[in-house]
Amino acid sequence: MAKAKNSKKSNKMWGGRFDARPSDIMQQINVSIDVDSRLWPQDIALSKAHAEMLGRQKILSKKDADAIVSGLGKIEKELQNGTFPFRAEFEDIHMNIEARLRELIGDAAGRLHTARSRNDQVATSFRMWVRDAARDLISEIESFQATIKKLSQKHAKHIMPGYTHLQPAQPVTLGRHLDAYWHMLNRDKTRLEDCAKRLNKCPLGSAALAGTPFPIDREFTAKKLGFDRPMQNTMDAVSARDFANEFLFACAQCGLHLSRLAEEIIIWSTPSFGFVSLSDQWSTGSSIMPQKKNPDSAELVRGKTGRLAGNLISMMTIMKGLPLTYNRDMQEDKPPVFDSYDTIKLCLQVMNGAIGSAKFNTAKMLQDSEDGYTTATALADWLVMELGLPFRDAHHITGTIVKMAEKKGCKLSELALKDMQSVERRITKDIFRVLKI
Repeated sequence: MAKAKNSKKSNKMWGGRFDARPSDIMQQINVSIDVDSRLWPQDIALSKAHAEMLGRQKILSKKDADAIVSGLGKIEKELQNGTFPFRAEFEDIHMNIEARLRELIGDAAGRLHTARSRNDQVATSFRMWVRDAARDLISEIESFQATIKKLSQKHAKHIMPGYTHLQPAQPVTLGRHLDAYWHMLNRDKTRLEDCAKRLNKCPLGSAALAGTPFPIDREFTAKKLGFDRPMQNTMDAVSARDFANEFLFACAQCGLHLSRLAEEIIIWSTPSFGFVSLSDQWSTGSSIMPQKKNPDSAELVRGKTGRLAGNLISMMTIMKGLPLTYNRDMQEDKPPVFDSYDTIKLCLQVMNGAIGSAKFNTAKMLQDSEDGYTTATALADWLVMELGLPFRDAHHITGTIVKMAEKKGCKLSELALKDMQSVERRITKDIFRVLKI
């Protein structure tokens, strides 16, 4: 995007009652075009729908409505081609487009803002953007899920130690371990689906806060823009940002899931574990230690999760004390949302690439499963099911047998039957069926 140019002239969009233009410092804090310029596709679409509706309702002449829609089409091409003249004097993308429209079609452009306010205009375009962003992230999640599903099926029978407290707990399969993340991502996907569904009501037509006396057709514009229906309360319509909070939470929660996976990849790639090796494409080296191969892709994903959580807190803090309806604080609603979208999309793509190309050392996983007494719980369960012992008694007996194996430096499956019978005389050779991985 070309950097917006400033102007010494006062703002022609709202400056009628002002004798002086904003100070240069006020202009800096007031202008948002460098942030909200990415809303242009949504603003063009809603402006076209609004103009068409005004023409259909005979609030505007057909000539003016057609000229506005045609002019907006030309502006859309300029924005697509990167030739649109962004100007800071017009503050945001919405007034930049309207100002450019006046340059292209003349006074008819001034009729576009009939029966609408920047308040409902911004609220509508922002909802449309978040809806599009949610759908895009759903697609990214589904792509990553497909990668995980493929790996889960590939490793469905490869045994590894399952952990609690990072201590070997019970044997599981690598397929099941990876599949857990498929289910986490699936909840992330449904959260975004719910968010997109819940926000899909149209604020356009609410004007500043109290509606408009013009005979507009809100059902038409809502349907035209892909909304289910208009929002019912106009004051709520222009001031609600809970949809943005919900989107930010979905992004943050997805980031937390990715961070947990990243942490496991980081741990598994250490020589102490040796469970996985990332490809060179998803690793980096050291500037001083030639032997190093660092899992930086996973570390960066883990680190960026803090930004996602911070963006959620930032947005909630902005909104927590605002009276109805619109307040200029809400200009700060877009940076955290845009940043979270960009961040989580990148993290999903990075983890998809890193995990999809990783090499898993299933032999080492199997070895660690055998070395960590991970069948101890199965031994205790056998004592309960076969001998009818209370579980607490079985737990104590099993702990004693594990301690015996530790002293002998062997696996549970390598203990002699008579050694186990010295702890519980009723144990039979059938116990070895559950002691082997």
